Amino acid sequence: MTINGQHVVILSGGISHERDVSLRSGRRVADALTRAGAKVTVREPDQQLLPWLLEHRDDVDVVWPLLHGTSGENGALYSLLRATGLPYVGSRPTAAKLAWNKATAKALAKRAGLSTPQSIVLPNETFRELGATSVIQAIARGVDFPAVVKPTEGGSSQGVTFVDNISEFGRALVTAFTYGDSVLIEKRVLGTEVTVGVLDYGDGPFTVPAVEIVPANGVYDYAARYNAGETTYFAPARLTDEVAQRVAEQALLAYETIGLADLARVDFIVDEQGTPWFLEADPIPGMTETSLVPLALEAAELAAPEVYAKLAEHAARRGARTSNEAVVTEADADETGGAEA
Repeated sequence: MTINGQHVVILSGGISHERDVSLRSGRRVADALTRAGAKVTVREPDQQLLPWLLEHRDDVDVVWPLLHGTSGENGALYSLLRATGLPYVGSRPTAAKLAWNKATAKALAKRAGLSTPQSIVLPNETFRELGATSVIQAIARGVDFPAVVKPTEGGSSQGVTFVDNISEFGRALVTAFTYGDSVLIEKRVLGTEVTVGVLDYGDGPFTVPAVEIVPANGVYDYAARYNAGETTYFAPARLTDEVAQRVAEQALLAYETIGLADLARVDFIVDEQGTPWFLEADPIPGMTETSLVPLALEAAELAAPEVYAKLAEHAARRGARTSNEAVVTEADADETGGAEA
């Protein structure tokens, strides 16, 4: 499939901790769209971006943001693109914001009936006001070990630490707070780590095969994600047909519950009983040579240039979104405070 010389502007780079990943994602998607026949321009999200987009709006058919980290995935950039009237590949601003906050996404998933690990969310101020030692002791009573400490907002497993006992909490909290002002502490579910890509060309969302993740050191951290050879991937995942179907159905449910669009990734741990536990949803998944959605496309025997062309064409046909299209709001996620059972 070709997209007949349509002009696609790829946004990649930025100043977040995930700048390098974004640049690599941008290059990969740009190369694939070029092979599909598109005219592609790659731009950084700098002070010249918005003036340039407004100046060239009559020549730009669609914008594809591939900005990882806060500046790209919290919905703010989508709001600005919508204000310019330019179509873009991606979710509504509100949906992106809901997915970006892991606690909010977990609350919405739980409300929809998905299993989510027991957890508690705490801002940095709580530790300062109540004393770190006292708070950590309270946490240890409310969350079972082993546990995971992670920034409430963020991607690529940055700032994530696995803890086996109370003595490890201090270091883990310092690491998490390096990347944000609040932390999500949740029970670690042991099992098979899988991720599911969800796509929509305009006829409704569908999933591609789940990808199983087996890091060499047992932890799927930043290095394991983006350094070739540090993680073994199985695409499709080594799940029974029944469990694979369950995971796919729950990925679609999470995608639709949060209100995501076009392209997203939903992460799970599948325990020994075959229960998928929702972890998070990513509105702008990585598209690098070691990223999971491209691996899933290969497993589905879908050519990346054709897939990306269809996504870009769908977004261009849809045009700029209007402000009344939000299907979920922050009020729908009022369960994010406190602990989850």
